[in-house]
Amino acid sequence: MTEEVFIYTVGGGTVSQKAIEKKQLLVEALVERIQSANSVVIIDYLGLPVEEVTALRVELLKNGCEMEVIKNNITRRAMAALGYDQMGDHLVGPNAVVFSREDSVSAAKVVYEFAKDHKKLELKVGLVDGDFMNNDKITTIATIPSRETLLTMFAGGLLQPIKEVAIGLSLHIENLENNA
Repeated sequence: MTEEVFIYTVGGGTVSQKAIEKKQLLVEALVERIQSANSVVIIDYLGLPVEEVTALRVELLKNGCEMEVIKNNITRRAMAALGYDQMGDHLVGPNAVVFSREDSVSAAKVVYEFAKDHKKLELKVGLVDGDFMNNDKITTIATIPSRETLLTMFAGGLLQPIKEVAIGLSLHIENLENNA
C-alpha cells in the first residue's frame, strides 16, 4: 500500500501533509506542557553567548524550571489554542520558553535575577497560574520574595506581639516582686 502525500501551496512555498501533521503534534504537545506548568515565561536571549545560556539553563534546573527554544509559530499556535492570543504579539525574534514545574514565581525570578548581570537577556511576558502577565506584571512577580522568606516574615510578624506581651508580663511580675 502506498502512502498518499498531499502537497499544499502556502505563501509561495509548498508544505506536505506530513509536515502539517507534525507541526500540529508539536502544538498539541506544547499545549499540554503549558497546561501542566505553574508558570510559563517568554524570554529574549539574543546576544547571549552559549556559555551564558548554559549557565542560565543550569540555574533554571536548580530551581525546578526548564528552558526550551521553540519556534515562534508553534508557540503562537499553542497560546492561541489556550486562549492567550495576546502572547503572539511578543513572539518576535529569537525567544525561549521557560516552564516552571515547582512554583509560580521561580521561572520569572531566576530569569530576572540572571538578567541583572546579563543585560542582553530580556524577560518579556508570561503566564502565571493561568493569568497573562505583561512585562511590568511579570517583573513585579519576579521581585516578590520567595515562599520561605514570606513565611519567615509572616512568622516574625506573628511572634513580635507575643514577644512584647511576654516582656510586659515579665516586667509586671518583676515590678510586683519589688513592691512586695
